Amino acid sequence: MWGMPLVYLLVGGGLFFMIYSRFAPFKYFIHALEILRGKYDNPDDPGDISHFEALASALAATVGMGNISGVAVAIFMGGPGALFWMWVSAFVGMATKFFTCSLAILYRGKDSAGKIQGGPMYVITEGLGKKWKPLAALFAAAGIFGPLPIFQANQLTQILRDTIYIPQGWVAANAHMGGDLITGLVLVVIISFVIFGGITRIGKVTSRLVPAMVVIYVSCVLVILAIHIQEIPYYLGLIFTDAFTGKSVMGGAVGSLIVIGIQRGVFSNEAGLGTEALAHGAAKTKEPVREGLVAMLGPAIDTIITCTMTALAILVTGVWKSTEANGVTLTLNAFNEALPAVGTYLLVICVVFFAISSMLTYSYYGTKCLGFLIGAERQHWYNYFYVGSIVFGSVASIGAVIDLIDGMFALMAIPTMISGLILAPRVMEAARDYFARIGTFKEYK
Repeated sequence: MWGMPLVYLLVGGGLFFMIYSRFAPFKYFIHALEILRGKYDNPDDPGDISHFEALASALAATVGMGNISGVAVAIFMGGPGALFWMWVSAFVGMATKFFTCSLAILYRGKDSAGKIQGGPMYVITEGLGKKWKPLAALFAAAGIFGPLPIFQANQLTQILRDTIYIPQGWVAANAHMGGDLITGLVLVVIISFVIFGGITRIGKVTSRLVPAMVVIYVSCVLVILAIHIQEIPYYLGLIFTDAFTGKSVMGGAVGSLIVIGIQRGVFSNEAGLGTEALAHGAAKTKEPVREGLVAMLGPAIDTIITCTMTALAILVTGVWKSTEANGVTLTLNAFNEALPAVGTYLLVICVVFFAISSMLTYSYYGTKCLGFLIGAERQHWYNYFYVGSIVFGSVASIGAVIDLIDGMFALMAIPTMISGLILAPRVMEAARDYFARIGTFKEYK
């Protein structure tokens, strides 16, 4: 499903949002930071979590294994040029998130228990009408499987196996099942403790966990880049030149390189998939545009900053030239090359934080999707299915895991982007009204 039509929908749709909004996500970047700091928070507004907690919850899912493993997968499959197309997905993704997350507040609906909910399925039914419900059901059905934590569990068990279990002699190099199964069961216990408390507990945990994990990871990568600082200009140039030659993919298939870069970029920042709208739709606010502005900060933090740092660490250390390593192992090799004494342990700490934070938010996404399909009174069943899938992800192959997740994300993107494009004029109406009230309407005259 990740062919050029879907790439056109995501990138073309994002470009449309960017131009149609007259680059509002970029013009109001400072105002978005003020909102994020809590300047406009009102505890009496409808919703469950603050603007900051909503962004932290969304980032907990996006600033995760996609930044450590997803970038490595992109470089392994597409070479340095894949990062350029990840950047493209991030810039247009900022505009996409502005629209989709504004809509998540603008067209919040009520579940079967009468509680206010936001997300693409409610945007479709409330904004487009009941006749569009099959499209909403498609999103919700794919949303049950797309956010499963199997990629995070897979990559976490892989790095623990390679760095701890095998070197310590706990498992044989060719006998993975035992150690991976134990890791999966431990993860089930940890994740269950948080996710059964709902979005309020998830928001509080992620708002503390996300800043800490980003600081730790960024600090480690900055040390690696400082050690290889003389290599950075060359590889920055290679990223741009390789993006239009596709030498690393299928003997020069640029189209395949674009698909790989966009695919991994979207997996990283989730712009246009609809998961971002599920998180931001829970924010305490009456102003749709405010949440759209907060949401558009996500791709900047996630893909443009964090993914770029990971990619440069892999490139400047030269480990990307190895054809054996893929996923988190490739990033691990970069850490070990630059920081031979402590690199392994630092990355293990980062992976544990990143993987667990993603698992916490993803559970909320699937719960809301199941609740939409079969009723809020039954949505808690999803958490049992969710934690059970952790064990599957721990023992499955990375290829099977990526194929399942990518396929479901592709299905989620179609309803999200279609509804966003159709309802874009409603967002602009809300934007004109909002910016007029804060004294900046002159930019829209």
